Amino acid sequence: MHEVVLLPGGILPAEPAYAALLAALGSDVDARLKDLEVYATDAPPRDYSMATEVAGIVRVADEAGFDRFHLVGYSGGGAASLAFAAMQGERLLSLALMEPAFAGWQRMTAAERAHFERFRSLLGMDEAKVFLAFQKLQLAPGVDPPAPPPGPAPPWMANRPSGIRAILQTFLATDLDLDALRSFAKPVWFAVGGRSHPDYYPLMAERLAGVFRDFTIERFPERHHFDPPHRIESERVAASLRSLWSRAEGGR
Repeated sequence: MHEVVLLPGGILPAEPAYAALLAALGSDVDARLKDLEVYATDAPPRDYSMATEVAGIVRVADEAGFDRFHLVGYSGGGAASLAFAAMQGERLLSLALMEPAFAGWQRMTAAERAHFERFRSLLGMDEAKVFLAFQKLQLAPGVDPPAPPPGPAPPWMANRPSGIRAILQTFLATDLDLDALRSFAKPVWFAVGGRSHPDYYPLMAERLAGVFRDFTIERFPERHHFDPPHRIESERVAASLRSLWSRAEGGR
């Protein structure tokens, strides 16, 4: 039985985000879906940081009885997963990342740094505009953001603007210890979409390839950050994760 914790991004909750992937993975996976701690209460904690998310992952893993486990994270959940690997890496069997929102400032190329700095403008933006700007910064030029679903917004959308700001403030004010990640010897898999912004996730993937000892980049040419492979190409992602987990467990 593969013991796994899965973290979603900063908008869609874990259950709808991973429904297709869980169906594709099958029954021999003990998966715990973990929503981000930034949404655990009506407003983000005053002292919110990636350490808050790391503590939440520890809590869920301990409650599940997972001593060592596989960690899967997308977007904001991917950033939290990287922070967990830096702080609690001895508990992981493998790390799977789908376009993590942040991988620290160290060793950024000029293009990656310049692009990430553009997110600062979102901190003072009106809530009506923040989602569209947030989406555009993560898509390749010429790629249109997805249309909002029809009907009224779900209740969980109410705290997303404040959560996104809290997450961005954390990224812009802190860093990730890449030196700690250099000692992480377990396999790492990174999924990147071909229609995501070329100065963001692809450059991050190449940067992390120079940090982790065992690092695989898998490219999904038709995907972007808001139609991610774990939701659209779930069978392919499930096969990649199973391969990652089997290899990791073989080297326990």
